[in-house]
Amino acid sequence: MNLENEVYKKLLQVPKGKVTTYSELAKAVGLKNGQRSVGRMMNKNPFPVIVPCHRVILSNGKIGGYAWGEKIKTNMLSKEGIKIKNGKILDSDKIYRF
Repeated sequence: MNLENEVYKKLLQVPKGKVTTYSELAKAVGLKNGQRSVGRMMNKNPFPVIVPCHRVILSNGKIGGYAWGEKIKTNMLSKEGIKIKNGKILDSDKIYRF
């Protein structure tokens, strides 16, 4: 299995109503300091409806970028129960740890 598929498979474990960070996802697949690599993988996600790349945020709580824009990412996360203010999630207990 290639690394991208491993990352996507891990991300499938993040349930609706939770988010994870690029850093946390990188660590989960053994990529030391691989948050940028994970970000590039999320940007190229060929299965955005299946693999929920909108659930990956920055480690400082900011929602970060999204292929279809931050507004759409914010809306998607809000519909899943994630509270966001000024581009940052409010509940740190919503962060999924592997």
